Amino acid sequence: MVVTRFAPSPTGRLHVGNIRTGLHNWLWARKAGGKFILRIDDTDLERSREEFVASIREDLAWLGLDADEEDRQSARFGRYEAALARLAEAGRVYPAYESAQELELRRKVLLGRGKPPVYDRAALALSDADRARLEAEGRRPHWRFRLDHDAPIAWDDLIRGHQQLDPALLSDPVVRREDGSWLYMLPSVVDDIEMRVTHVVRGEDHVTNTGLQIQMFEALGAAPPAFAHEALLVGSEGKLSKRLGSLGVDAMKEAGIEQLALLAKLARIGTSLPVEPVPSLEPLIEGFDFAAFGRAPARFDMEELTSLNARIVHQLPFEAAGERLPAGMDAADWAAIRPNLRSVAEAADWWEILHGHVARAAAPEDRDFLARAADAAGAIDWTGAPWPQLVAALKAERSGRALFHPLRQALTGRDSGPEMAVLLPLIGREEAVSRLREAAGH
Repeated sequence: MVVTRFAPSPTGRLHVGNIRTGLHNWLWARKAGGKFILRIDDTDLERSREEFVASIREDLAWLGLDADEEDRQSARFGRYEAALARLAEAGRVYPAYESAQELELRRKVLLGRGKPPVYDRAALALSDADRARLEAEGRRPHWRFRLDHDAPIAWDDLIRGHQQLDPALLSDPVVRREDGSWLYMLPSVVDDIEMRVTHVVRGEDHVTNTGLQIQMFEALGAAPPAFAHEALLVGSEGKLSKRLGSLGVDAMKEAGIEQLALLAKLARIGTSLPVEPVPSLEPLIEGFDFAAFGRAPARFDMEELTSLNARIVHQLPFEAAGERLPAGMDAADWAAIRPNLRSVAEAADWWEILHGHVARAAAPEDRDFLARAADAAGAIDWTGAPWPQLVAALKAERSGRALFHPLRQALTGRDSGPEMAVLLPLIGREEAVSRLREAAGH
């Protein structure tokens, strides 16, 4: 069974970049009829916050990305201790005592000599007496995973194709800090093994981490999952944008963005598939395909999202929008105004136009015409189609824009909007006549 996982750290709110990662893991699991796990990466107890755990759940619920299972890494520290002990016994992890300042100095020296800043494994040369002396001085070790340099690390990435890394050019990664806290590398591998994760979908900034983790899987006697590293999101200006880090669910709600608009955008940007309005998540699930992903950065443009949102609103059924509409607005009202909305929230503006009172003084040259329009509106048969009758009664004296524009302004207070043939029956005879007379100055 396909098993994917989304493992956000509760040190802040979700933003469009990690929402996209979560969505792609969810889509792949749903397409395969598999399992999607939400795994809260709260190993950093100092920076993790419960309010962010709650917000992650709330944001995923708003998006409709339901998890089949939820786990928290802070509840699994014993598992990581056991894995570290196994690796230590096998000689695949070792304690190192250099301070951060010492490591940084060594790094600068290597760079100054034109060499890659790879850790020199000096800690492996320490004797038991050396380690005892350092600990007596108050030093506490951090733990490094010992990479196997005998062969290249290789895998076939579902997006990037064949990947190969030379482990001799990589530092042995730190898996546990001197204060006893865990970096994400080893806990993630332990969890992926025990939770039977089959596919890891994440950003291309993790490619090197994947190489390191593949050796950790093997050292723990497990086959690594399949990996898919997708291109990172960039802003509309074509480069990595700090603004993307502040664009989350709250910003989308404030902008009136529909869940489906955001999901349709994030599901397909960076792929060869068209970004288009969808009626549900099903087309996104059915069309999800790693082969469609490209290597170029995925461009996220808020204006394009707003345009896509309008197209989704235009096909939104009344039942899907009803709870967010002004009290009393019915399906006929919604059908009339929906084609002119950019967001559902804009329906409130049209509520006053349909069922309130609009007063707009007309230009002097239009007032006599609107007075006659008021008389005509009072005389026509409103049980049929009032707008064609009103136009027919007035077309002898005006035509084209000179006929239609003053009528629209007087009846709606707007220069543009839905078809008047749809709006006029909703406005009604009494209110229409009143608006026309007021616009005429009568």
